[in-house]
Amino acid sequence: MDQSTLPNAIDIKGPRPKADPSVLPPAATTLPDDLKALSSPDSLALPDLPSQVTIRELRPLTLQEVERLVEVNNPGLKAAASQVEQAKSALRAAIALWYPTVNLTANGLPQYLEGERYSNPDFLTTFNQQNPLTGEPFSGRDPNTYTKRWSATFSAQVQWNLIDPARVPQIASARDSFEKASDAYLIALRDLRLQASTSYFELQRQDEQVRIGQQSVRASLVSLSEARARYQAGVANKLEVLEAQTQLSRDRLQLTNGLAAQSRARRGLASLLDLPQDVTPTAADPSRVLGTWQPSLQESIIAAYAFREELDQFILDISINNSNANAALAAVQPVLSIFNSFDTTRIQGQSNRSGSIDLDDYNWNYNNAVGLSATWNIFDGGRARAQYRQRKQRAEESKYNFASERDSIRSEVEDSFFNLRRASQNIHTSTSEVLTAAESLRIARLRFQAGVTTQREVVETQRDLTEAQVRYADAINAYNVSIAELRRRTGLDQVLACPALNLPATKPPQADINVPIEPQPNRPPCEAPVPVFQS
Repeated sequence: MDQSTLPNAIDIKGPRPKADPSVLPPAATTLPDDLKALSSPDSLALPDLPSQVTIRELRPLTLQEVERLVEVNNPGLKAAASQVEQAKSALRAAIALWYPTVNLTANGLPQYLEGERYSNPDFLTTFNQQNPLTGEPFSGRDPNTYTKRWSATFSAQVQWNLIDPARVPQIASARDSFEKASDAYLIALRDLRLQASTSYFELQRQDEQVRIGQQSVRASLVSLSEARARYQAGVANKLEVLEAQTQLSRDRLQLTNGLAAQSRARRGLASLLDLPQDVTPTAADPSRVLGTWQPSLQESIIAAYAFREELDQFILDISINNSNANAALAAVQPVLSIFNSFDTTRIQGQSNRSGSIDLDDYNWNYNNAVGLSATWNIFDGGRARAQYRQRKQRAEESKYNFASERDSIRSEVEDSFFNLRRASQNIHTSTSEVLTAAESLRIARLRFQAGVTTQREVVETQRDLTEAQVRYADAINAYNVSIAELRRRTGLDQVLACPALNLPATKPPQADINVPIEPQPNRPPCEAPVPVFQS
């Protein structure tokens, strides 16, 4: 297909794509009655006693319960929701530019002023003995003047910008920022659900590691007991006992590491769920294959392009930067406003009077002015034009970031799809490996008891079985994680659940181990037989 005929992202998603919560179930806001005891503590709560952080309950949780708890409790998601509300408030503030402004000012409601002024009498006598106009002497004058008055001043001003070039781009930028915050919330919610699923699968994997470690220790104890019994009977040497002890130490080390990793996985999930300080979650469900991914790789890629709000954010960035460029250019464009200014003053009393003050003397005045005002910053040294070019260059940068994210989205989907295919094959392979290793261990023990082999063969086959079980658990975990990633990255939920297990009563015949390996078709992991683990 000619690349030049590909549709433009703006044509598909629109110049200002809006968040569509309908493509994703909204986050839960309440917990059912059986989970209310696991509500998150207060955001500012801080334990100060060891007893407050002592684990008092191990709470088994299913995957569905984990997803519900993380949506209600996680503080990061709450912060993302708060950012949406902040963007909404900023949009409302920008829309207010369309409305007139009313300013009220009052100086003293009322204000009382009392004062006295003293003049030097000698100065008055020396220079004011007579009236300079008539030549007659003054009759006498009090050198003091007094002020006593009540006053109140009130003013109101109404102004409305009839022409404001910066208003429309500022509102458009705020609206796009709100849509971008809404998209960011959906992205955070999807990432959080993926993180919760991945953490739960990791906990299931660590539970399997502990179970395998415990099974290996039990098997090593049996081998050590048999080796000691044969050594005491004189039909085995001490080397076989030492080999059994070595394998027991190795299995105990693996169990110790598994228990530590299990504890870390539990507390990591507890931190993600923001559970009470004295509760630790455990996995209520065993590690099992979730199902079979139905869409093809090509369908998954196209669905991801249509689903991912990460692409919408770059389109919104382009629109925001273009709006900011127009707003910057408005700094050197004229602004025309209409205004109405009203002020009134009332004064009661007298000021700077000699002798007595009459408080009944008052005056009152008011003024009202209506008109147009204009401002125009004609020259700013090129600052507005430079800012305009900067915003336009940022919009161009967002186009390149869109292309980079588009390629990254396809790469992520392909990686998850290929990992899913690999894990599917690994499940089949490791299942067969576990069954054959278990049978080899059974035969090796029988041969050892019959005295036709050594403890070394038992130790090695037991080690092979342990490693096969670990690989089987890792394959299950990798498969489920890939399913969760494809759900997150494509928005699809077309997963065919595995049918109920129907294990045969007889063991299936073993294939000839000497035949060469031939290519096998990609079979769904649900068809793989489930190995029966025996100690």
